[in-house]
Amino acid sequence: MTMADQDTDVTRGLRGLEHGDASVRLRAAMAVGTAPDPRYVGTLVERCATEPDFQVRELLTWALTRHASSMTVPALIGELRSERVQARSQALHTLSKIGDRQAWPAITRAHLTDTDDDVARSAWRAAVVLVPEGEEPALAEVLVTQLGRGGRDTRLSLSRALIALGEVIVPVLRSAAKSPAAGVREHAGATEQLLRDPDAGFDYAVEEAKRIVALGTHVQEE
Repeated sequence: MTMADQDTDVTRGLRGLEHGDASVRLRAAMAVGTAPDPRYVGTLVERCATEPDFQVRELLTWALTRHASSMTVPALIGELRSERVQARSQALHTLSKIGDRQAWPAITRAHLTDTDDDVARSAWRAAVVLVPEGEEPALAEVLVTQLGRGGRDTRLSLSRALIALGEVIVPVLRSAAKSPAAGVREHAGATEQLLRDPDAGFDYAVEEAKRIVALGTHVQEE
């Protein structure tokens, strides 16, 4: 293929990524990931911040993982400072897929406690993938502050992130189990039960934790 042909393909790919039809953008993202070129990186990152279609976003992330991390990681780190929720969320998601630990210092407490659930959940997943050896306890200390937040999916995401850190979470979970907030105590109990018995299922673990919390409250009242 000549240089001119390559330039034509890149131009076509860039146009496809910004096409009004989601199916065209989907095919373009697949093509871009199949034939990586540094000239795609900027547009891929920008499209992640604005793309409304979930399937297209997933392919944009995949396409970025096909490019050199030396180019993609700095661009994605820049997105972590964006005021756009989707930009932060998708950048964190993509960094978790790339798995380059050079991105670790850019994941801050602000990301892990972001008021937007999508951003926070993406940050939790990225953090447990990228955390350097020896820093798991400090990460667990931050993650445990989020126990009890959000609905079922958010709580399950947090439990999974904590469990991925292993036994280091046990002390912080047991401390959280003494929280004055019942929701925090229940979530902490459910997470520890899942750590011990991954086959139990999240909903069952939550119900068991609620029962234990209720029994504990009843005993205290007596």
